[in-house]
Amino acid sequence: MLQILQNIILGISLAAPIGPANIAVIKRGLKYGFLPAFLVGLGVVSADTTYLLLIYFGLSNFINIPAVRIAIWIFGALVLFYLGYSSIKEYSEKIELEDSKIKEGSNSFVMGYMVNISNPITMVWWVGVFGSILSSSIRNVSQTMALLNSLTILIGVLSWHSLVAVSLHWGRRLISESMMKYISLIFGVALIGFGCYFGYNAFISIIGT
Repeated sequence: MLQILQNIILGISLAAPIGPANIAVIKRGLKYGFLPAFLVGLGVVSADTTYLLLIYFGLSNFINIPAVRIAIWIFGALVLFYLGYSSIKEYSEKIELEDSKIKEGSNSFVMGYMVNISNPITMVWWVGVFGSILSSSIRNVSQTMALLNSLTILIGVLSWHSLVAVSLHWGRRLISESMMKYISLIFGVALIGFGCYFGYNAFISIIGT
């Protein structure tokens, strides 16, 4: 139980820092309410699960190939540029803060998954930290039990995003449409900033190869 609690806290620590995934959850929550924000968080956790399983089945060496990592940096930059542009574009458009826009929830899961699966920082975290956790766990229990034990990290990640989604569902009542426009602008610039960071790292990696 102590190990599970430690893993949950570790998952919360992973999810808490402001980054592309948190920005996507916050923006959805402010604009559309709980369900779309929760679905973004679920997509984020699904991407984490993908990396976790890739490492478990021994594909971390493939992910560490320089050409593959460069491709992930570039892909991540393109995804964030697009999301940033879409967010900034909302600044000049009419924004309606309505729960009835359920259609926005349909692609929220995909957005969360794409934002996180294309984030090289997430890849590095899972390869480094989770690889170490899995290796140490296997010494004490079977490989399958070590995997199941490590999956509890995702409980922490999902718990954080769920808490954020619930908080924003009620907090959005204090947000006006004009305020949401400025929030969209700020978040859009932030996403493009992360995209530039990813693009810069891709450039440096290309030069270094």
